[in-house]
Amino acid sequence: MHDELGSPPHRQERTDHGLFGPGSVTWRVMGEPVLIVGGIRALLLQGLHPRSMWGTAQNSELMDPSAAWARLGRTVEFVRVRTYGTEEEVERVGRRVRKLHSKLTGLDMRTGETFPVDDPENLLWVHLGEVDSYLDVARRAGVPLTAADADAFVDEQRRAAAVVGLDPADVPASVAEMEEYYAEMRRRIWACREAREGLRRMFNPAVPRHLLPLKLAAPALGTLVVATLPRWARRMYGLPGLPTSDLAATLTLKGLYRTSHVVPERFRYSPDAKRARELTRLHEAELATWSIAS
Repeated sequence: MHDELGSPPHRQERTDHGLFGPGSVTWRVMGEPVLIVGGIRALLLQGLHPRSMWGTAQNSELMDPSAAWARLGRTVEFVRVRTYGTEEEVERVGRRVRKLHSKLTGLDMRTGETFPVDDPENLLWVHLGEVDSYLDVARRAGVPLTAADADAFVDEQRRAAAVVGLDPADVPASVAEMEEYYAEMRRRIWACREAREGLRRMFNPAVPRHLLPLKLAAPALGTLVVATLPRWARRMYGLPGLPTSDLAATLTLKGLYRTSHVVPERFRYSPDAKRARELTRLHEAELATWSIAS
């Protein structure tokens, strides 16, 4: 919250900036256009948990080519509100998502067992798929982040985890804790048929007519996204996990980030991201003024 993120002590008023606000690493990172790659990477990483994938595929329009784009749009909107919305807006979308998930079950295709979609293990896997993907792409692209910033980002995202129903105390709070989590989970995950189908469709997505250029760009974007996955994840999908692919992906991400910064800020960022950057600059100026006055 705003006060927790370092507002000068002499300021008594409190503005509702939602979960994060000026001074947060989340606001500094999430608006960068290159993080679109991170969002798609997250979907592929999330798909490697069979129950998470089955629960999604069996209860949503994800596997319906004619409706998948609309579902993706709703997911993007949820992330937008969670990142930039007010506390009331975040609570509203969170309540809706939690209520929806609480009614859904999935079928384990190996055992025939029915499981709740909002099982904490599934929720945590999906949450960290986002966190790891956004952070990895941002760091490799060259977004200025120290090791402490990276830890702060992971820690801040525990607030986002609470929105979907997780206890923040059970969520990794640093990069090291997140790496330990993945080291443990790798022994329990694999690419099920639905996950592999999702990967194939990424290279030839069904998109609305007015977004046809995206379909033309899909093969190149898909190749980049796959190359950003951890080597172990690529191998689970039956793809090469070569160090040369890592290097090529990193160089491409750096190029995209630098190219995006040639574009004027008013065109580069979404309205929410522009507002966040303006508020952050004001916040930093206030901190500097207060520091001098002290």
